[in-house]
Amino acid sequence: MTLPVLVLRPEPGATATAAKARATGLDARAFPLFEVRALPWNTLPREDVDALLLGSANALRHGGEALNLYRGLPAYAVGEKTAQAARDTGLDVVETGKGGLQPMLGLLHPGHRRLLRLAGRERIVLEIPEGVTVTTREVYSSEPLPLPAELAAILAAPALILLHSGEAAAHFAALCDAAGIARDRLQLAAIGPRVAARAGTGWHTLKSAPEPSDAALLALAAQMCEETASGSQLPEQG
Repeated sequence: MTLPVLVLRPEPGATATAAKARATGLDARAFPLFEVRALPWNTLPREDVDALLLGSANALRHGGEALNLYRGLPAYAVGEKTAQAARDTGLDVVETGKGGLQPMLGLLHPGHRRLLRLAGRERIVLEIPEGVTVTTREVYSSEPLPLPAELAAILAAPALILLHSGEAAAHFAALCDAAGIARDRLQLAAIGPRVAARAGTGWHTLKSAPEPSDAALLALAAQMCEETASGSQLPEQG
């Protein structure tokens, strides 16, 4: 059986992830269930900021002209796409992470004790190291969208869904329940255990990538599709 692989994250990430998935031979299709929108926000005086903490390129895409205030300042970016967006904005990227935002706090350079975190309205809670202060500004939000009819039709048969956030997991589960879509024929691949937990139970299969990255999630999806095609896929939660 060839499973359709459904990407629910907002654009432009949905199209990018689907393209990468198709390049590996997966039958990937993008159905964004969120729209990213800019939020009004108040800047922090530049002299009160040692460095910026960035968990998503969306913070740079939707931060607006206020970002010009921080041009030239050091920045810690969660991944290479976020790092490139930061460079394009005029920030000096000093560290680029690969495993989520929390590990970035262990890479702080001396003197970078006052951080400005540009984030979305929905975000993870960080454990802040002693002696470090993090001021958060919400600069964008991911607004949930209704279930497209085309996606609902695909979900009437077995499919594999990629979940990039806890909000996506919860929203997708709620949409399925509201539309009367059976959970037990759908397979979910989550970018991490926290995201998987938000999806709830009752799915045919629910697995988490070993690290919170698009590459790891796509590798997991490919593995799950191979197991399904070979008939070795067993229901699993976790």
